[in-house]
Amino acid sequence: MRTLVIEDNPKMAAAIAQGLKEQGYAVDTFHTGFEGEEAAALSPYDVVVLDLMLPDRDGMDVCRALRRRGVKTPILILSAISATSDKVAGLNAGADDFLAKPFEFDELIARVRALLRRGQATEAAVLRVGDVELDLAKRNVKRAGQVIQLTSKEFALLEYFMRNADRVLTRTQIGEHVWDMNFDTSSNVIDVYVSMLRRKIDKEFDSPLIHTIIGTGYMFSAHRP
Repeated sequence: MRTLVIEDNPKMAAAIAQGLKEQGYAVDTFHTGFEGEEAAALSPYDVVVLDLMLPDRDGMDVCRALRRRGVKTPILILSAISATSDKVAGLNAGADDFLAKPFEFDELIARVRALLRRGQATEAAVLRVGDVELDLAKRNVKRAGQVIQLTSKEFALLEYFMRNADRVLTRTQIGEHVWDMNFDTSSNVIDVYVSMLRRKIDKEFDSPLIHTIIGTGYMFSAHRP
């Protein structure tokens, strides 16, 4: 899933980005409010991690501006100020959650996952489609009880497929949500990764789950399209 981090402290931004990448997220980082707002408004992020104290403007203003522009991406505000009034102000500005600094990285990840789960039928940390189980917390995958070893990017691709099961996904959509802004849309990297994932998820099993939709993209489904 693709995450935008707007944080003016380079070390903090780098640490957050590295931790998210280790969890399989694609991450773009900006250090100013105006740059971050434009990025969030122009690209389809799955979640925004927004620092409250930015050098050019207040994070609250960024949050309000994004909501005025119709951006519905979940926003998690980070702030060294943890007073209840500030939390209320952040939520009233359009944020979905508020996390006080300093924080444990495990809590940041848990809150990001919770925001990604909103609007889904399940609040569990395990995604299930057919006989495939993907455990977001333990970061393991099983099919029919058999453990399947995936790379970080394969895991991220499978997570995106499973969150969008039974939907046709174009290569553009996959690239936008699984890779960062430096992704080369003219490359065949998506097809290569889908092929590698297919060998691990489908090859040894009777019923394929990854279906090619000719001329469009792919669908992850327990049923043939």
